[in-house]
Amino acid sequence: MNDVFLRAARGEPTPYTPVWFMRQAGRYQPEYRKIRERYTLPEIVRHPEVTAEVTRLPVQQFGFDAAILFADITTPLYGMGFDLDIVEGKGPVIHNPIDTPEDVRRIHLFSAEAHTPFVLEAIRILKAELEVPLIGFAGAPFTLASYLIEGGPSKNFVKVKGFMYAEEEAWDLLMRTLTNAMVEYLSAQARAGADALQVFDSWVGRLTRHDYERYVAPHMRRLFEALKPLGVPVVHFGTQTMHLLSPMAEAGGDVIGVDTTTPLDWARDRLGARPVQGNLDPTLLFAPEPVLARGVEAVLSANAGRPGHIFNLGHGILPGTPPDAVRRAVELVHSLSEVRA
Repeated sequence: MNDVFLRAARGEPTPYTPVWFMRQAGRYQPEYRKIRERYTLPEIVRHPEVTAEVTRLPVQQFGFDAAILFADITTPLYGMGFDLDIVEGKGPVIHNPIDTPEDVRRIHLFSAEAHTPFVLEAIRILKAELEVPLIGFAGAPFTLASYLIEGGPSKNFVKVKGFMYAEEEAWDLLMRTLTNAMVEYLSAQARAGADALQVFDSWVGRLTRHDYERYVAPHMRRLFEALKPLGVPVVHFGTQTMHLLSPMAEAGGDVIGVDTTTPLDWARDRLGARPVQGNLDPTLLFAPEPVLARGVEAVLSANAGRPGHIFNLGHGILPGTPPDAVRRAVELVHSLSEVRA
């Protein structure tokens, strides 16, 4: 297996900078769009062979140094008693959102083997076929709570923050419940063969540092502590989290993922030897090739050749991204970083 990604995640020197992209399997690929003509996103996830095909495609096409399991962060929520749909162009829509403390107490106990066996089977299929590491993943408790309370995506997060402030006991129970479920889900993925894990806290950057430290950090610390015995690297990622870099790093994770708004050199200076992942602006994949090349070079220059860097986007690949630009970006990362090594 090409283990350059895993070596970088451990902070070890590598012959070149490994690269993978969030949402590297998805709507920008013609092959994926053809599959979506036959299956909805939840249906893909429930068919392990199709999940494996979608997961493999970008690695085969573009030469990524890691594959990320194709799924959605809401996948475990079905087994926890929530009625939801993934709406094209909008995202998750929860039909029975959390409105009261009693709603928190009705959440079902989650079992990965019972509720998401198809995810674990897809991992086992992929491990028999891939020549690069496979990344499993889950949503972080705050981000999942945001969907569950808001009922779907939100611009201002008024409902989730209001619940957090007004119902502290129920909020603590919700976060503990989600933390336990995600530990179960991620642990099962690692046992099934995932070589690394990523925790997506997509919306946590909308919190102040004070609120993060009070309402979220204790649960994140418990989550990462529970994952340590698995022995696989864990990436901790959020968006718009420059102001939360220190408390998120203190909460845990072997690798800290940074988005486009956080300067990579700034983050590296503050994290020391801690491995980092990031952080090319996804819109540069729409730019002329010389501009894309300068963007890739800028990220690599910000890292300054330090070991423990995994090249990624600052967030996921955007719909409509030209596949040739993805291929070219991977080639640029490999060729430019190999010179630096």
